[in-house]
Amino acid sequence: MKSSRLRRRLAGTAAVSVLVGAGALAGAPAASAKANLLAINKVALHAPGLQMKVTYSCDPGMNHQLVANVSGASPRPVGSEAAGTIKKDKLICDYADHTALVNLRVGEGSYFAKGDKVKATVFYFDDDGFSYAHEETAAVL
Repeated sequence: MKSSRLRRRLAGTAAVSVLVGAGALAGAPAASAKANLLAINKVALHAPGLQMKVTYSCDPGMNHQLVANVSGASPRPVGSEAAGTIKKDKLICDYADHTALVNLRVGEGSYFAKGDKVKATVFYFDDDGFSYAHEETAAVL
């Protein structure tokens, strides 16, 4: 009889622990699971270079910048490049999604025109030289 009471108490304690753990997970901010993500929304001509619209989220306290690159794919701009950054003090890092417009400067000797196919890349770059959260897409200007 004592062993059956003990088993019921242990089972009850385990059930309470599971419920408390599940409650803690349910109460955690859902956005925290998606931090440090990037999405390229649009790449367009924007005088004097290009502009990339990016949706981002990042962890509070992150020490990085957002880097955007575009390279020519076809027909004319093969080998052409453009690049831009958003410095760490301009990023809003609070787990939520934010939209940023990155102005890209066209590299010397590079050329982009309406209708050109390009490859766009965006990623985070930290002070230690590491890059992460790479996102890439093809676009038509």
